Amino acid sequence: MNKKGKLLIVDDNEDVLFALNTLLSSYVEKVKVTANPESIERYMREFQPDVILLDMNFRKDMVSGEEGFLWLKRILKYDPESVVVLMTAYADTDKTVKAIKAGATDFIPKPWEKEKLLATLNAAIKLRESQKETSVLKSQLQALNVGLSDEIIGESAAMSEILNMVRRISNTDANVLILGENGTGKDLIARFIHQNSLRQQDIFVSIDLGAISESLFESELFGYEKGAFTDAKKEKPGRLEIASGGTLFLDEIANLSLSMQAKILTTIEKKHISRLGSTKNIPIDVRFISATNANIYRAIENGLFRQDLLYRINTIEIHIPPLRERENDIILLAEYFIRKFRNKYRKDVHGILQDAKRKLMTYTWPGNVRELQNAVERAVILSFGKYLKADDFIFTAHENRQFKNSENLNLKQLEQDAIEKALLVSDGNMNKAAEMLGITRYALYRKMKRNE
Repeated sequence: MNKKGKLLIVDDNEDVLFALNTLLSSYVEKVKVTANPESIERYMREFQPDVILLDMNFRKDMVSGEEGFLWLKRILKYDPESVVVLMTAYADTDKTVKAIKAGATDFIPKPWEKEKLLATLNAAIKLRESQKETSVLKSQLQALNVGLSDEIIGESAAMSEILNMVRRISNTDANVLILGENGTGKDLIARFIHQNSLRQQDIFVSIDLGAISESLFESELFGYEKGAFTDAKKEKPGRLEIASGGTLFLDEIANLSLSMQAKILTTIEKKHISRLGSTKNIPIDVRFISATNANIYRAIENGLFRQDLLYRINTIEIHIPPLRERENDIILLAEYFIRKFRNKYRKDVHGILQDAKRKLMTYTWPGNVRELQNAVERAVILSFGKYLKADDFIFTAHENRQFKNSENLNLKQLEQDAIEKALLVSDGNMNKAAEMLGITRYALYRKMKRNE
């Protein structure tokens, strides 16, 4: 027999301790017994039991079980993850319910039935193993997350408003829905929210719902028990369980089927989950951040997304504008990516020339910030000089068709747009801006005054 787990038995009756030690030593890897509950903390520190089998009635109080609840509270204060099974000769339904609510894993009446006792302890040891596995997975994910949070780059009014919003909600656990086109940085904003929240010391777990099939959805989010399906060789915690205490980022949530939306809604409302193949409820404490590039309100109108789920996930709703509406940020982002990639590829690139700035400013960036990053990375790799020029940015034939062709034919507005772009590209240098516009510095001043 493959014996597993370490068991601590606490009971003031020496005969009970002897009987349980004799019986359970054949089924458990290590057993320690004590008649003195005052020594529990020492055993927890030195022996580190997987399960504590705790009597509820000691010599000071032989019937009510209040001492058992007192020691249970102290155990959980020392280690909130402790797996404690209570036992008493004075069992009743009210006491059982109270024990479970107080944090006990299970309840065994005296005298015990051998098979029920063994089944209860086996389940308790499995629970502890699962907790340890979840803890390891959390540590691994936290290690992977270190250094993955890029800076939020942007000085545009839209980005300033978003960052101010994040700071206002930083001390809340409100669920957040992030809307925006592909490549706008929804995942970056999600991480920024987590890093500025009350949960920043705990884990950030991300899952791309557009990248997993419906058949894998439940096992990925909810986990499973051994034997739950053909390939379930051992139990595995899901992303929801791992994220408990931290933040779960549900990317591309609009891709979920209606049946899967119902399961997420139930989880958010009830705050507990059940693994596949199990009927046991596992409480979770998760902040949900969701994101999608779809028009979620149109999806609701078309019956493709549940309105009640939307109300649960969009307590706070953040819209990230496309890069073409953040013109003030284009050059700022490009310069940031130059610094990033010159170090990565060991290139002696120090900046970007005016003709390249004009090219970047007149492109629509259908792929948004992600496309700009790729364009800068490619330019840095292929460049020969210290400064990137327009020819270093090579757009495909498809991309070339995306250059701006404004439908706004209002001359005054076109003139104002041209002035703003010239000032941005020239870094506010009036002489350079006037030269780019083909007018004198005085004429530029006059036009700026007229357009105020």
